[in-house]
Amino acid sequence: MIYFDNAATSFPKSPRAIAEATACMRTWCGNPGRGAHFLSRIASEKVYACRELLSDFLGLNAPERVVFTQNTTYALNMALKGALKHGAHVLCSELEHNAILRPLHALQQERDISFDTFPVVGRTHEQILQEITARIKENTAAVVCLHASNICSLSLPLAKIGTLCRSRGLLFMVDAAQSAGHLPIDMRAMQIDALAVPAHKGLLGIQGCGVLALGECISLSTLIEGGSGVNSLLRTMPEEFPERFEAGTLPVIAIAGLCGGISHVMELGLPEIEERANRLFFAARERIASLDGFEIYQPDTPGAVLLFNKIGIPSTEVARVLDKSGICTRAGLHCAPLAHQALGTPPGGAVRLGFGAFNTSAEVDVLWRVLRHEFC
Repeated sequence: MIYFDNAATSFPKSPRAIAEATACMRTWCGNPGRGAHFLSRIASEKVYACRELLSDFLGLNAPERVVFTQNTTYALNMALKGALKHGAHVLCSELEHNAILRPLHALQQERDISFDTFPVVGRTHEQILQEITARIKENTAAVVCLHASNICSLSLPLAKIGTLCRSRGLLFMVDAAQSAGHLPIDMRAMQIDALAVPAHKGLLGIQGCGVLALGECISLSTLIEGGSGVNSLLRTMPEEFPERFEAGTLPVIAIAGLCGGISHVMELGLPEIEERANRLFFAARERIASLDGFEIYQPDTPGAVLLFNKIGIPSTEVARVLDKSGICTRAGLHCAPLAHQALGTPPGGAVRLGFGAFNTSAEVDVLWRVLRHEFC
C-alpha cells in the first residue's frame, strides 16, 4: 500500500506516538483530576507535560492556555462561538474549510453574524493584506483563516495578518489543521489569538484529540459545560484555564500519542519535513505533467499537498483506479467548496495527494506508472 492521504490523517503513525499511547493504556491511564490515587496524579502530570510541550512548540509560552478538544473542528467552533457577539462582522479567506464556513453560517442564523471572504489565489502577500484591509468594516470583529490550504500548498502570511489585526483591534483566529508539523508557528510573534491544531495530521499523533491554544488577549464564553474536576459546588464552569473549557473526561490516550508525535516532529525538524514535502511535490508534479491530459492546480506552489485531475474523467474514478492499485488518495471537494471554486476545478472536484513524513520518491514513481498505464 502507498498512502498519499496524509492531509486527511497521517499514516503510518509515528512509532513514538504508538509507544506513548500504548504505555498510557498499559501503565498510567487514570482519569486526570478525577481520583485521589496515584494513577490519576500520573495522568494529570502527563497531560500537563503535553501542554508544556505544545506551548513551547507553538510559541505560546502559557501551558495553562492549551485546551484539549475532540478535534480541530471542535476547537474552531469553541473559538468562533465563544468569541463572536451578536451582529459582528468577520473576514475569512476564499480557501476555508467547512470547519470555519459552517460555524460562520450557523452564527449568521443564530446571532446575525455576517462574513466576507477575501481572495488569496494569484495574490502576493501584500495584495492579500490589501484585500483584507479593503473589507474591514466598523463592526468587523475578527479575521479567521487557515494557515495552509487542505487542497493545495498555498499558505497565508500569518505574521503580517496578525500585525494588521492587532493594529485594527481585531481578533485573529487560525486553523492550523494542515500546517502544524509542516510549517513554523509562533503564536506570539504572529499575534494569533486563537489557534486550532489537530493531533493526527502533521503532528503524527492519533485521532480523537485536538487543541485550542488561546492567546492572552482573547476571552471566550464556554461552548459546553460539565464536570471539570475542580470547584464541584459551582453551578458554572470555573474561571481557571484550562479547566473552564475542558468539560468531561479528556482523551488521555490520544494526548499521550500527541506527545510522542510532537517529539518525533521536533527530532526530524520542520526544515527537514518541509524540504521532504517540497521534494515529493516537485517529483509528483514533474511526473504527472509528463502525462497527456492531466491538469495540476497551483503547480508552482510546493508543499505537502498536490491537487490534480485527468481531464474528462471524474476525480472519484481516478481515485478508485488508484485504490485498486493500492494507492490511497482522496477525491472530490475535500470539505472546501469555495477553495475548489477559487482554483477552478470541475464541479466534482479533484484528486488530492497529501505527502507525509514517511513517503518516498519511489512511491511517486509507482503513482506515475499506474497513471500512465491506466489513463494514457
